[in-house]
Amino acid sequence: MIRELGSGERRAAVEVINTAAGWYREFLPPEELHSPEMDESGWDAEAERMTWWGAFSDQGLVGVTGSEPIGDVVLLRHIYVLPRHQRSGVAAALIRHVEEMSPAGIRMIVAGTYAANFKARGLLEKSGYRPAADSELTLRTYYDIPEDRLLGSVAYVKAVGSPGR
Repeated sequence: MIRELGSGERRAAVEVINTAAGWYREFLPPEELHSPEMDESGWDAEAERMTWWGAFSDQGLVGVTGSEPIGDVVLLRHIYVLPRHQRSGVAAALIRHVEEMSPAGIRMIVAGTYAANFKARGLLEKSGYRPAADSELTLRTYYDIPEDRLLGSVAYVKAVGSPGR
């Protein structure tokens, strides 16, 4: 089941994010790691701009993502799945949910990830996303992220139909 998360679920969501972000140690240099990846105040700040979505199993919250509409684009943000639930379709289901919940008039969904994050890149490509023609420009246009993260990241895009679909 996937549904919108409320502020009462912030602690569980932050735990999923920080647990799943442990994967970053596999490809980021130590100076680029952030511990924690997100705290509760960061989650709240993001919730002011975007909608948090959660994937639940009988074990509780197992994955989170966010969607942030900006004009005729939706940003797919923060896809995190607990390690024991990865490769089970949770992340793909979260992506589909964001696509399905996108408001009418959205022409494209944009997702950013670390260039070295081959798991996320593979997931996005399998979900029909393609590298943006100019990743840096796309990231600078739609995201407000630290310069170090921006320079080590890539953007993916997926057309979702004509305006007013």
